[in-house]
Amino acid sequence: MTEPVVHPTAIVAEGATLGRGVRIGPYSMVGKNVVLGDNVELVSHAVIDGNTTIGAGSRIFPFASIGHEPQDLKYHGENSRLEIGERCTIREAVTINPGTEGGGMLTKVGNDCLIMANAHVAHDAIIGNNVVMANYVGIAGHVHVGDNVIFGGTCVIHQFTRIGSHAFIGAQSMVDGDVIPYGMAVGNRAVLTGLNLVGLKRRKFDREAIHRLRAAYRQIFASEGTLRERVEDAAALFKDDALVQDVVQFIADGGDRPILLPKNGHESDR
Repeated sequence: MTEPVVHPTAIVAEGATLGRGVRIGPYSMVGKNVVLGDNVELVSHAVIDGNTTIGAGSRIFPFASIGHEPQDLKYHGENSRLEIGERCTIREAVTINPGTEGGGMLTKVGNDCLIMANAHVAHDAIIGNNVVMANYVGIAGHVHVGDNVIFGGTCVIHQFTRIGSHAFIGAQSMVDGDVIPYGMAVGNRAVLTGLNLVGLKRRKFDREAIHRLRAAYRQIFASEGTLRERVEDAAALFKDDALVQDVVQFIADGGDRPILLPKNGHESDR
């Protein structure tokens, strides 16, 4: 099947672009500036509006609200955008808002993401590939999330926070600081509780690389010296290790939020 199939009860505005094999289910609405890639499916009752692009093969379930104006009092109708990648699954009642002038004018979700029911992605958030958000996750404005991050249910991420690639955020956590790549954060307010070893093993990271990452973690979050000194020492000691350098660079780059630390500043990883 190549021609789009639109249910008689659905409303597709003139100007919308529908790719090959698009299916638009009952009572769905598609705005005039929306682009649906090949084989996108709106199961039913989904509403897509604004300058929104949905990548090929993505599926959007009932009562999702995608591309409507941001929940930001500083938004004044600027022509901002929302981009959602290929093969994403967006479940019931998810809300995703476009960007704002104050944040780069773009909200972006990568490829192969699973966003479960009632989750929210706010304006100017940048979400990587293969990200999983469980039910009721709240991603605030200007948050940056790396690839392969998993969020447990009902957790909330503070605005301007960075979540490094391959991190794990435990259920019911409130995260108000940057989480290092490969890290694991849990709690309200969340603390760094170690490395996401389960995720690393499931993704078949090299065993020796994991051992080196654990050693670097212990060094970076030890009790002696300052964090900057410990990061510099780890960078030199593990200069040829890609995983450690990911962590070192993430910390060095800095952001608007502080780096999330272990509870006592130097807990060992689990």
